[in-house]
Amino acid sequence: MLYYIIAGEVSGDLHASNLIREIKLLDSEAQFRCWGGDLMEAQGGEIVKHYKDLAFMGFMAVIANLRTILKNIDFCKKDIEKTKPDVVILIDYPGFNLRIAEYVKSIGIKVLYYISPQVWAWKQSRVKKIRRDVDKMFVILPFEKDFYEKHNYQVDFVGHPLLDAIETFENIEDSDFYKKNNLSEQPIIALLPGSRKQEIEKMLPIMLSVVEEFKNYQFVIAGVNHLSDLYKDYLQNSSIKVVYDQTYHLLKNTKAALVTSGTATLETALFQVPEVVCYKAGSFSYYIARKIVDVKFISLVNLIMDKEIVTELLQNQLTKKNLVSELKSLLENTERKLQIANDYKDLKIKLGGFGASKKTATLMLNYIKNVSD
Repeated sequence: MLYYIIAGEVSGDLHASNLIREIKLLDSEAQFRCWGGDLMEAQGGEIVKHYKDLAFMGFMAVIANLRTILKNIDFCKKDIEKTKPDVVILIDYPGFNLRIAEYVKSIGIKVLYYISPQVWAWKQSRVKKIRRDVDKMFVILPFEKDFYEKHNYQVDFVGHPLLDAIETFENIEDSDFYKKNNLSEQPIIALLPGSRKQEIEKMLPIMLSVVEEFKNYQFVIAGVNHLSDLYKDYLQNSSIKVVYDQTYHLLKNTKAALVTSGTATLETALFQVPEVVCYKAGSFSYYIARKIVDVKFISLVNLIMDKEIVTELLQNQLTKKNLVSELKSLLENTERKLQIANDYKDLKIKLGGFGASKKTATLMLNYIKNVSD
């Protein structure tokens, strides 16, 4: 069976690669044509386009790159029509994938969606398109099942795949992390400025502004390889280290973290690392977002727990003074550290246990078999 899988970001590449691994265990003749990244390719996926050529952050970036985005959508449709896969599996990335879903449905190919678009946060009208164009949805956040039921659409809650990815990683011996990356013996504060160029340009300078206030710590940046030149612009004559594509190794060895809003906030929490969630966008993009986004929190950690267990510093709140204050509290306030640790344990329970990738692969293949019979 030919599976056509589309993931447009770093996190999608990770979750899709784990899904591919589980599908192969159930379907010995499985073939995969993919939009994604290195992890999907390592699992045997044939990469049509790499996610680094697809990810545009913010309204202005999307507008500026609209012609490229539309060309990619058109190319993807033609590639699907040419290769005629048995099923198309979409991984998050809604701006692109919902357009592809409509087309794929129109030509009679089954559409499965793994990791729901955040329709509960904004543009809930997209649920109508999902009901029309997506044959089956598999969600990873516990409140999403109830949300879709309210809109008369039955989905499967499979648990969060990060639990499996992190559990597998934590069993890996990484005693050489400090030596391999030429780090000192000082305790680490991790900086996770994001995985997109626009994020890093916005977030890294303000994160770096706190370094001089914590002389007993070393700051280490979680970097992505294909943007290696970008970090050099901010670290000239600096002793701060960048570790590339080793985010989990870094989180396993850090005392606290400054994290750009996104999947990384949840990853940091699952490694039991106290964190400050940071977010800053262009004034116009943020103004539009405030008008259309309907959520109490910006981080997945707080959204899942339905309360603020990690501090969020957004826009004008994201200052050197506030970052220093929050970071000192995370490092020095024993009572607060204990409360965060307890909240993180509750978070893990809410995420539904282990085996998300295996469960999703099993449900997908059962669904395909049942509709084919």
